[in-house]
Amino acid sequence: MPQVDRESLSASILTKNEGANIMRRGIGHACKVLVAAFLGGCASVPEGLHPVADFQVGRYLGTWYEISRLDHSFERGLSKVTAEYFTRDDGSIQVVNRGYDAQRGKWREARAVARFVGPSDVASLKVTFFWPFSGAYHVIALDREGYTYAMVTSSSRSYLWILARQKTLEPAVRDDLLAKAKAWGFKTEELIFVEH
Repeated sequence: MPQVDRESLSASILTKNEGANIMRRGIGHACKVLVAAFLGGCASVPEGLHPVADFQVGRYLGTWYEISRLDHSFERGLSKVTAEYFTRDDGSIQVVNRGYDAQRGKWREARAVARFVGPSDVASLKVTFFWPFSGAYHVIALDREGYTYAMVTSSSRSYLWILARQKTLEPAVRDDLLAKAKAWGFKTEELIFVEH
């Protein structure tokens, strides 16, 4: 049976343990960097787009109907979709998104809290459905007179919603918003028009 050099074996074990600790620290650091990058990127505005300025949050509060959207798994199959916004005591905004899932025969609801990422007169918010993950909410087009329609995006052009105070939009207004969205680089041919 060969002789084992205890010093070499101890050094080898120590090196493996140190290596494991270094690897754990490295993975932990990488995860923190990825989470920070994800959260930091969530509030960014897609390049070339600008949130509405001179925004009046008090006029934006209340119920909005989803007219159209780029589809995502969290809304897939939903009709009669609404978004409601209310102020909270701390100045943040309570968000309640609701839609009907016909396949399951029931309503689905998601609640969130929104906070401005800068001045409250710029329509750029960070929405948190569950901590610590947030998403961006940027109003990029708005009926400035009556606050009767809005176009909203997130941190990329993969997200687009057209909202209105009524369940339908005048065709001329809808067509104008679609033309803007297309000019801004959104895939308008993939929009879903929501049934109410």
